[in-house]
Amino acid sequence: MSFFSAFADLVDGLGDVLEPVAGTASTAAAIVLFTAFVRLLVLPLSRAAARGQKARTRLQPQVVALRKKYKKNPERLQKATLELYAAEKVSPFSGILPSLCQLPAFFLMYHLFASAEIGGAPNTLLGHSLFAAPLGDRWKDALADGGLFGAHGQVYLALFAVVVAVAVYNYRRTKRQLAASAALTAGDTEAMPGMGAMNKIAPLMSFMTLFTVGFVPLAAALYVVTSTLWTAVERTVLYREEPAGVAVAA
Repeated sequence: MSFFSAFADLVDGLGDVLEPVAGTASTAAAIVLFTAFVRLLVLPLSRAAARGQKARTRLQPQVVALRKKYKKNPERLQKATLELYAAEKVSPFSGILPSLCQLPAFFLMYHLFASAEIGGAPNTLLGHSLFAAPLGDRWKDALADGGLFGAHGQVYLALFAVVVAVAVYNYRRTKRQLAASAALTAGDTEAMPGMGAMNKIAPLMSFMTLFTVGFVPLAAALYVVTSTLWTAVERTVLYREEPAGVAVAA
């Protein structure tokens, strides 16, 4: 039995367990629970990323001072900055670890519901659905089956609504964070090149999730939407005791 077959059986079995509660949406409920389990596994990394970002924000005035001191010596600036982070036991890469660790789970879910066969046998997971929408279909299939407001399309509209709500929340929050970060670095004329353009793009990044949901199989889209909602709640909790500028780079 292949790894994918074993995982497909696990999802199918979990769906059977949830069927008395979730009915025909039991497999979709299993995907939501799987996503929550993955996020719980990654939670220690998320907490470490939050602590690291708080520390980097606290060290920002010192970084600004180093930029001014070594503005004509980029190599010395980089070395001094890394030495500062090392002395404070801060990793400049801790913020990306939670996202990187989730990628295998996302691609696993994508493969399971994008493959007609698993382990040489027909993929029975493709027979499951979320209400009227098959978990292996994409948004284009929903548009072809009843249109935007058809039974199939309404499932996607609900997912898009959740994504937009979270994206608007993240947009407003990120704008506040960037404003607070700008206040911390006021007068820093040696800021990283291109940072101004990045600050304009950053608040809009949450809306990119809409494209992911629209192009991947519904099961993978459900994983993405659940994880996105979890992230919004998680960051609100992890950074609740800090000023708004703390979570900018998260």
